[in-house]
Amino acid sequence: MEHKGAAFRRLHEQPGTFIIPNPWDIGTARILAVMGFEALATTSAGMAFSLGLAEGAVPREATLAHCRDIVAATPLPVSADLEKGFGDSPESAAETIRAAADIGLAGGSLEDHTGRPDDPIYDFALAVERIAAAAQARNALPHDFVLTARCENFLWGRRDLDDTLKRLQAYERAGADVLYAPGLHDLETIRAVCSALTKPVNIVMGLPGTTFGVAELADAGVKRISVGSALARLAYGAFVDAAREMRTQGTFRFSEKAMGFAELQGFFTGNTKG
Repeated sequence: MEHKGAAFRRLHEQPGTFIIPNPWDIGTARILAVMGFEALATTSAGMAFSLGLAEGAVPREATLAHCRDIVAATPLPVSADLEKGFGDSPESAAETIRAAADIGLAGGSLEDHTGRPDDPIYDFALAVERIAAAAQARNALPHDFVLTARCENFLWGRRDLDDTLKRLQAYERAGADVLYAPGLHDLETIRAVCSALTKPVNIVMGLPGTTFGVAELADAGVKRISVGSALARLAYGAFVDAAREMRTQGTFRFSEKAMGFAELQGFFTGNTKG
């Protein structure tokens, strides 16, 4: 059988643009698999919320356990949102990739966000060294693993396209397989990013602001589209709205919009086909 890492890389090499949705637990992973998606990605925020924690507060072992659960839930390749990894150094970035591969992940992303609001982005040289170390660790693995490098500038108030391109190009040269700059809100900027790189680009949809369809993003040069925490936020938003209705109005009209029990159960019994 083809290794999941090789299957995941093939998705990036074949023609066209593909969607990689982000489940936040075993049930949502299985639903997305039944619906016909070809690969899945974890969401650090969705994972944290499902554990009752804030994003960035999930310990290493809990993160790996969550990723292991998502990997085991379906036959699909899974790429993990590994945030900054399990430390700040290049060595910790390499160890993160080895640990991710050991639990069966087909890929994973490392970001250049430090986790410190007062100094949110790693120094350029250190950020590149971290990706280079991660790429070296990937190259030493017995199976394929798709490494995604993220530039977080636009999420942390640094709307500097020149610096973002400089970083993404450096991450590409350092060995990243996929490049990703979350927070790009217009097609012109997305097109500029894709044009400046030779490797596949991931774009996230579902953040506040304008969203674009697959055809528009494909035309701009995007290879992979993720949705981050958007599905989890949609589900939690519906849950909170229902709880507020019960608490403040004493009514239960929310149930009129709920999926039928039989339909939902069908995803887990094989009686629903997408």
